[in-house]
Amino acid sequence: MANTWAGLRLIGLGVVMLCSQPAWADWRSALPDARLTGSGEYTWFGLRLYTARLWSAGPVQGWQRPFALELIYHRALSRDALVQASMKEIQRMADQPLPPDTAARWAQAMAEAFVDVRPGMRITGVYLPGQGGRFYVDGQPSGEIADPAFARAFFAIWLDPRTRDPQLRQQLLGQAGAER
Repeated sequence: MANTWAGLRLIGLGVVMLCSQPAWADWRSALPDARLTGSGEYTWFGLRLYTARLWSAGPVQGWQRPFALELIYHRALSRDALVQASMKEIQRMADQPLPPDTAARWAQAMAEAFVDVRPGMRITGVYLPGQGGRFYVDGQPSGEIADPAFARAFFAIWLDPRTRDPQLRQQLLGQAGAER
């Protein structure tokens, strides 16, 4: 009888361990060889909003390689504020105005993938060339936007030469002389 209970406990423990292991993996499974390429702080009118970190398996040149952009928030911001700020920057950097249906679709997709953030929370976006972007909140998947045009426009907010913060871009890309 003792062996039966011991066996049942082992099976129960195995089931608990299997169930506690997520069926998904965090963003690192998409980029198993990723290393920190660079990092920096984003401030707005002197307020530190987030720390940005760029992870990749090699230099981020062009849009041919996958990478992860991790934002660690230092301030509380609503999901709506994140979506609105992202759409404003996407529209600002677009070569021509986005069609209204595209802008609405992208805003809705971000609203589904993002959350209200508090200090210490992390949102990580993984850029997947030719596929789109995958998002994680504190390591848990929060959404995937299977639209390569969206992914490029979104990550350009930080990595395009026309970004609002060229110094942060240089820091993320690990370029020399990026001291702030």
